[in-house]
Amino acid sequence: MKKVFILAIAVLSFTACRNANNSTTDNSTTEVAGSDNKTVVSADAPVIVFEREIFDFGKIAQGEKVNHEFKFKNKGKTPLIISNATATCGCTVPEFPKEPILPGKEGVIKVTFNSQGKEGMQDKVITLNSNANPATTSVHLVGDVRVAN
Repeated sequence: MKKVFILAIAVLSFTACRNANNSTTDNSTTEVAGSDNKTVVSADAPVIVFEREIFDFGKIAQGEKVNHEFKFKNKGKTPLIISNATATCGCTVPEFPKEPILPGKEGVIKVTFNSQGKEGMQDKVITLNSNANPATTSVHLVGDVRVAN
C-alpha cells in the first residue's frame, strides 16, 4: 500500500510539472527580470545548419594533430553572431568567426585536436553559443588514438 501511495504522488508531481511547462501563454515575448524591456523570440532568428555535425578522423598515432573545418550556413533571416566556442578539454582548440554571418552566407569553425597523452576512442564536443535558434549548438570530432608499441 505504501508503494502505491508513493507511486501516486510521483505521478501527480510529474503531471503537475508537465502541465506547468505546457501552459498556453504567448511565447513570442519573454520578460527580462528587473526591467520593462521585452525580448522578442523572432521567427527571423539566425539558424545554424552544419554541412556535417560529426567528423570522424579515423585512426591516428598518439601525438598527431588533427585539423578540421566544420562548415555551416546561416539559414535564418538575420545576421548570425557567434559569441563563444568551447571544447570538452584543452586538447581541442576551436576558432570561430568574430564577424556576423549574414543570412544565406557560410562560415567555418576551425578545430585543432592534439592527441598527445590521449589513447583509445575520442569524442571531442565543440559547443557554440550564438544568437541563433537554438542558442547552443554542438559538433563532434571523433576517432581512435593508437599508442605505438
